Amino acid sequence: MQRRSSPSLPLTLVLFLGCYLATRANRVYVHPFYLFAGENVTCETLQAEAAKPLQTLAVAPLVADVLTPDARDPEAKDAPRQNMTQRAPVLAALLNALGLRMYMAHSTKQGAGNMLLSPINTYGSLFAFFLGASKKTASSYQILLGVNRVTDRPDCVSLVDGHTVLKTLQSINSLVDDGPKDEIVTQVWTFAAQGAQLSEDFLQGVQDFSDASFTRAVNFSQTQEAQELVNSFVERTADGKEKVKDAFKDLSPGANLLFMSSFVFKGNWKTAFQPERTSMQEFNVDDNTTVMVPMMTHTGPFYYFKDVVKRCTVVKLALSKRSYMMLVLPNKGIKLRDIEGKLHTDVMANWHQALQEGQLELSLPKFSMSSMTDLRELLANMAAEVDDRLLGSEAEFDRLSSSKPFTIDKVLNKVQFEMSEEGAEDQDKNQEAGVPIKLTINRPFFFSITEGHSNAILMLGKITNPSL
Repeated sequence: MQRRSSPSLPLTLVLFLGCYLATRANRVYVHPFYLFAGENVTCETLQAEAAKPLQTLAVAPLVADVLTPDARDPEAKDAPRQNMTQRAPVLAALLNALGLRMYMAHSTKQGAGNMLLSPINTYGSLFAFFLGASKKTASSYQILLGVNRVTDRPDCVSLVDGHTVLKTLQSINSLVDDGPKDEIVTQVWTFAAQGAQLSEDFLQGVQDFSDASFTRAVNFSQTQEAQELVNSFVERTADGKEKVKDAFKDLSPGANLLFMSSFVFKGNWKTAFQPERTSMQEFNVDDNTTVMVPMMTHTGPFYYFKDVVKRCTVVKLALSKRSYMMLVLPNKGIKLRDIEGKLHTDVMANWHQALQEGQLELSLPKFSMSSMTDLRELLANMAAEVDDRLLGSEAEFDRLSSSKPFTIDKVLNKVQFEMSEEGAEDQDKNQEAGVPIKLTINRPFFFSITEGHSNAILMLGKITNPSL
């Protein structure tokens, strides 16, 4: 494929809109660049040689029975969270906007079917690669991620401190872990070609936004053997109820790097559902298909809003003191895709502000779900030029490895959502008097999981068939 000398129009529009929506829709008045840039930042010429030599580390070979995560520096892990109050909401606004754009593009391409993405984990994966990118490629990353300095000349870039961004992401996840019974587990696997050395900066960045990382060297020349070895290793080391099987497929003997991140949310409702009221009920997948699914029911106070303009009902369900789920149910006769086409950050913010407390008899499917997503596919769904510049044919990773040229061959994001009927608190026996409104989530719906202090979206998903 020929290399392009300048950005094509679709890419320029996509990147500009991402930055514009992220700042305008969430009313971010402090420009993100100045919150995440290091000291004495200067505009660096895109074509100039690196100012400092690349510091690399040799990668230990993958041994089937050695399952120990990478060693970590305790001081780096326990570094003080400076300016978290200011940084977290700003970063949340950026990852929310990008996450919703990825969700809408992917949902349009995928069509019908259940879907699950993690905006915060996807954002972290992209920032890890930013740490290994050449200045020109890093500039494209910053524009997409919303942390570019708009005053820079076209031939230069002022780089942000990616480690600060990644540590802030992990701090947001840690806020959820502080709540009762809710837990987030993030893991990262990096498989490099045998003999390659990876940059210390990249390896530290991977640790900055994960609970555990596994970096191993693999001989990719024996593709079938390498594929079985890598997939077996991931399956044996991955957290979560569902085993991760056959994650990597169709490996190339000339591969340089395989990357996979995992985001597992293990949660409980803040107030327990009533197990004795769980029953098999109909769920209308579409106009012609109905399935029987276990439906949980709880009667009590909920925050909800009936949007007569967008023709849907929005319900907020507390998961803990730190996080909550937002359910969006289209009105009867309205397709879920009609609601999805209107999803962006200011719409969701307006829904949240419009919520009012009232008595509901709420019934919803009992579900847990998981997904495996190709990050390159997500980027290409927005625009082919985005993938080309960030991970594909036009991307350069001079700061990732001492090997030249060095490519990123596969990037996967694994997301798991695990819930139960149990709650952190018992049901309130002294419920408010009054006749509750009956609301049954018995047709395709959209949902998000959000960390309540920063408003960062941890997960976005849709359920079109709970039985799958």
